[in-house]
Amino acid sequence: MSKFNTHHLIEKNVGLLVIGIFLVVSIGGLVEIVPLFFQKSTTQPVEGLKPYTALQVAGRDVYIREGCYTCHSQMVRPFRAETERYGHYSVAGEFVYDHPFQWGSKRTGPDLHRVGGKYSDDWHRIHLRQPRDLVPESNMPGFPWLQHKMVDSGEMPAHMRALRAVGVPYTELEIADAVKDTSGKTEEDAVIAYLQVLGTALKTGR
Repeated sequence: MSKFNTHHLIEKNVGLLVIGIFLVVSIGGLVEIVPLFFQKSTTQPVEGLKPYTALQVAGRDVYIREGCYTCHSQMVRPFRAETERYGHYSVAGEFVYDHPFQWGSKRTGPDLHRVGGKYSDDWHRIHLRQPRDLVPESNMPGFPWLQHKMVDSGEMPAHMRALRAVGVPYTELEIADAVKDTSGKTEEDAVIAYLQVLGTALKTGR
């Protein structure tokens, strides 16, 4: 069968065309993704990176649940405009304990990757409850209910065991202390604890 006839046959046969597209995309994806599993820069934590505490894990869960990632990226791109505004660009080694990481392409609000330590806890409380009291032009909704909703401490050991199963080096003591470390804490406390650690490893580790 000639090359022309083969091409014509694939074009007219939807099943063959779908299989062909699947094979090409799969091969291309594997060529791009597989090498990343063997590069130290993508699999080893940067110096100074520590796993999230139980309270920070709880805060990250709330951050994801409330959809904060849809407007706030945690990826600083390696461009001058980005680094002048946000600081050092993001590197993969900062996110080896994030499952899943919160990189994104959309940025309605400012990037949050370097927000850790930039503002006080009180600033974050006001901002979470009523953003426009601090940033008049903000279109972010308030999250006042977080100050009244308590962290479900009983769930935290299971969360941390699940993270350990995918490579986060939690000790048995850290898991055992998870309930104590989050008891009496609100979801607002947890989100602030999470925000205050974002991007701090690279600042202290380099």
